[in-house]
Amino acid sequence: MKKMKSIKEKVYSNARIDAEDALYLFESNDIIAIGELAARRMQTSAPAPEEVYYSYNININPTNICGHRCKLCAFSKDAGDDGAYEESAVDIIQRVKAAVKSSADGHIEAHIVGGLSPKYDLSFYEGLLRSIKKISRKITIQAFTAVEIDYLSSLAGIGVTKILEKLKAAGLDALPGGGAEIFNDKIRSVICEKKIRTDAWLDVMKKAHQIGIPTNATMLYGHIETDGDRVKHLELLRNLQDDTGGFKSFVPLAFYGENVEVKRNRYNSGFDDLKVIAIARIFLDNFSNIKALHNMLGLKFAQTALYFGANDLGGTSFDERIARAAGAYSPGLIRESDLVKIIDGAGKKAVKTDSTYLLKIRRS
Repeated sequence: MKKMKSIKEKVYSNARIDAEDALYLFESNDIIAIGELAARRMQTSAPAPEEVYYSYNININPTNICGHRCKLCAFSKDAGDDGAYEESAVDIIQRVKAAVKSSADGHIEAHIVGGLSPKYDLSFYEGLLRSIKKISRKITIQAFTAVEIDYLSSLAGIGVTKILEKLKAAGLDALPGGGAEIFNDKIRSVICEKKIRTDAWLDVMKKAHQIGIPTNATMLYGHIETDGDRVKHLELLRNLQDDTGGFKSFVPLAFYGENVEVKRNRYNSGFDDLKVIAIARIFLDNFSNIKALHNMLGLKFAQTALYFGANDLGGTSFDERIARAAGAYSPGLIRESDLVKIIDGAGKKAVKTDSTYLLKIRRS
């Protein structure tokens, strides 16, 4: 109780909590007290505490053929496997046009991530981004994890910064936060052996921020990590944000264990999901936005998270495949109106945005 009181005093005086404080919160079962602290921190760290953001987005995964074949991934395939696929740029453009047409105001976000295949190189993606931007000026493109950027750099034989500059010139607006998993390289060697290590992931993000590309940050939890690993992960993100200010949101990703090789030793419950979201809000005092992805948590539970530090429900996520392959919640087609109703039902104000948060369309 004495420790919780000390943490409360820090939060209510708008001071930082430290790693020891965060670990205490993860080990605490007082979810109501943790939620109250997150709600308080929202008052100073969120852009507008009464607003909740969402986007109208389409998920584009050009191929599931991937050379890494991480043990945590249920999405990837080898060439020739049942279910392996490769989309052409023409196929992708047709789907983007359909998404634009189905949006009431034409504003959509194209979210592009996929397998690591040499067929999908820098030239392919530069052409794809330019083609998407030609469809409409109302399309925002959030694409390529730090892992993909590093892979494209290796394929092209040029540095990460140059890759980012070329993609930005072709139309890239923001990077997603995928591939972060958990910042413990011993664990990474087990769950995603071939992926870039912690320092490399952080370096890609730093380079993106330095040339004006905003990014998300993620953390995959509920597998073989400890509470201490979670705290270290959050601490490294907070340190980089202090340095660059380029992270637009933090996205906790609950681990789903269907069709994967990882033998998990912990399981995320709804209680744990709320804890991660709330502690992220409390600890990441320099992050404006915390997402509670409805396709990971379910609509109603994501709504609950809006009172535990979250202020963004993610997007409509048309054709999301990666999380769904591992058993994530899949309610079918989520319409913009569904997200607005959930936000209204929580007594919050719905605001349509995109990955940059520059677009803000307030719904009455």
